[in-house]
Amino acid sequence: MNAKTIIKTLESFATPERKKINKWFFKTGKGQYSEHDAFMGVRMPQIRQVAKQCFKSLAFNEINKLINHPIHEVRHCGLIILVNQYQLDNQDAVFNYYIDNIHAVNNWDLVDTTAPQIVGNHLYQHQEKLPLLFNFLHSPDLWERRIAIVATWTFIKRGEFTPTLKIAKLLLGDKHDLIHKAIGWMLREIYKKDADICKTFLRKNYPQLPRTTLRYAIERMPKSERLHYLKKEF
Repeated sequence: MNAKTIIKTLESFATPERKKINKWFFKTGKGQYSEHDAFMGVRMPQIRQVAKQCFKSLAFNEINKLINHPIHEVRHCGLIILVNQYQLDNQDAVFNYYIDNIHAVNNWDLVDTTAPQIVGNHLYQHQEKLPLLFNFLHSPDLWERRIAIVATWTFIKRGEFTPTLKIAKLLLGDKHDLIHKAIGWMLREIYKKDADICKTFLRKNYPQLPRTTLRYAIERMPKSERLHYLKKEF
């Protein structure tokens, strides 16, 4: 299978109804974060299905055609193919290719379904490369900054919270809502592993916490405790 066949297969799943939903869900209105993105109308399970069917034999030159395609779902399929290849074998090559083509990871779903699986896993195994995330968090590119925090989910799953907490603190002044949400999400994941560590971070950094970050971070708390944190009663 090649890129052309993959695109045609994705097109066979596309519907006008799903295209309309995707355009609304990913905020393609004027001035919104996906204003310049284009959608064909394919659901995520179908994207994963297509990627699973072809990832073993697809070379990087064919993946190039997918991840540089103007259609969102095509790019997503190419990136999921990379995740599948990384999990199968040849991890160094896939990681390097992903980093070299980071421009293609240009929406929140593309970040969230690939950064922990490729960047996070690779950096967990090669922690001398962790400075890469700190480079990303200073990037003018929104998606690279989101990669910096979301990639640390892999560390959280393994009980290592320091990279997440350091990056979260440095990103607290970010102006974008999608970064506020990502920080809160990662703090909530820490809370699920060690509630006290999450609470300590929230208390120490409360004056700088975006409200969205706080709300995401405290979702798993009992209702009475959530209300205390919303009112800074701790």
